[in-house]
Amino acid sequence: MTTFQLRDVPPRLAIGAFILNTGLGKLKADAETAEGLHGMACVAYPFLKKIEPRRFTRLLAWTEITVGGTLLAPMVPTRLAGLALTGFSSGLIGLYLRVPGMREPGSLRPTEAGTPLAKDFWMMGIGLGFLSARPRWSRAQASRCPWHRSRG
Repeated sequence: MTTFQLRDVPPRLAIGAFILNTGLGKLKADAETAEGLHGMACVAYPFLKKIEPRRFTRLLAWTEITVGGTLLAPMVPTRLAGLALTGFSSGLIGLYLRVPGMREPGSLRPTEAGTPLAKDFWMMGIGLGFLSARPRWSRAQASRCPWHRSRG
């Protein structure tokens, strides 16, 4: 059984490389950048105020590196990569929905400032699609599985 199908390769490569790159970039963030990232995150998620901005930025960077690496690693099953991508993108969608100025008033349409965050809806959709990926089992393999036998 393969860990992913050929159709999963392009989105895993594209999104994985994108997220990995943003994470690597944040590792080199200066104090001003860290303050900005932390400030925006604290608007959406006030509990993050307890974390120092540089530490928050490093944690965010390593989270992005981990999610990007998970998507790029061929030995990671697509459903697991989808779980990581869905969780990560849901947090970013929270930013988009909660930070003022990201959306047009009374709408989900992004403002110019919100357009970079609007891409997170695409990542969420792809992550959810990966979650629905099923392993390719033959009928013989499925018939040996008690759960599949009981389903009829």
